[in-house]
Amino acid sequence: MNKKIQLQDLGSKDYKSAWEYQEELFKDIVDLKIKNRREELDLQTPNYLLFVEHPHVYTLGKSGDLENLLLNEKQLEAKGAAFYKINRGGDITYHGPGQIVGYPILDLENFFTDIHKYLRFLEESIILTLKEYGLECERSEGETGVWLGVGTPFARKICAMGVRASRWVTMHGFALNVNVDLGYFDNIIPCGIRGKAVTSLNVELGVEKVDEEEVKSKIIKHLTQLFGAEFV
Repeated sequence: MNKKIQLQDLGSKDYKSAWEYQEELFKDIVDLKIKNRREELDLQTPNYLLFVEHPHVYTLGKSGDLENLLLNEKQLEAKGAAFYKINRGGDITYHGPGQIVGYPILDLENFFTDIHKYLRFLEESIILTLKEYGLECERSEGETGVWLGVGTPFARKICAMGVRASRWVTMHGFALNVNVDLGYFDNIIPCGIRGKAVTSLNVELGVEKVDEEEVKSKIIKHLTQLFGAEFV
């Protein structure tokens, strides 16, 4: 079992380009697993974590409802935003500047074969990261991601999640709002959930800007501990 995770920070990258790169890495791992089993080999499969920031884009999961996008094609163009229907779980979400997007492309057979546990670990890494900033975040029953004010009229989501897995290989992942222009969320019903707000770390802390590199380093620290992994 290979518990090393190759960390790649892609910087700012168009959503479609990053998606195609994810698919390429994903396919390479799946193909290697198929070859291992067919030829009775024992070659190690790699694991990756991609950090990226996307230009303005809305993405809709395979089970999502297009009605949760409140803009037409011309309005999207006017806002300089793209739109893609993609193959992850979940409904609609927004990605843009000031958001840390993480795409773990892992062979879970290197760690554990439990998708529910995998999602909980991703959530926990964000919960623990935000706790270091003095925020008490938690899960909301029946809703993926990380929230503040659960069970109150002020419930608000700070991190969205949606994953795909095949042959225990994962792709897609999480999107943590750090220094995000929250106005872009007004153009969707985030994750298809009505009546709940979206927030960002800088808003919660009452500061203009949070150091995103520092946030990334904290996420990596907690993923390392939770998965028993080594980042390289």
